[in-house]
Amino acid sequence: MQEETISAVITALGEGAVGIVRISGENALAVGEKLFRAASGKKLADYAPNTMVYGHVYEEDSLIDEVLAVFMRAPRSYTAEDVVEIQCHGGIQSLKKILELSYQAGARPAEPGEFTKRAFLNGRIDLTQAESVIDVINSKNSFALKSSFICSNKIINCCDLVK
Repeated sequence: MQEETISAVITALGEGAVGIVRISGENALAVGEKLFRAASGKKLADYAPNTMVYGHVYEEDSLIDEVLAVFMRAPRSYTAEDVVEIQCHGGIQSLKKILELSYQAGARPAEPGEFTKRAFLNGRIDLTQAESVIDVINSKNSFALKSSFICSNKIINCCDLVK
């Protein structure tokens, strides 16, 4: 596990219904709890891991957005580290503000590909799977998508690729 806690928008940045900010690392829960207030009044840590919780993100007492948040305890996350994901409205301003607040709360900006790098370094995925992530993201058709997943799982069978 990496010592630094990182944060980034993990969905395409643009106008859309939903956008997601991921926070990963040793202090992910502490950072997430500085941003998120559950509508129930409970802390995110009071819920079972992997439970989606409804609430809001505030900057001090100013409402930023109505959101859903989930805490994933290591190693049961993409990076195999503690992770908090905040699902907000997909507008650019909301995402940028929540990301900025995560930095103020103690996370640093994630470098491109750093979540996948951490997944690899923490043994959650192997090098072949890590390298195939970009192929999945860049797939232009169903054949390319299927072959990316097949290669990432090391099940390369030419007959399966043409089906």
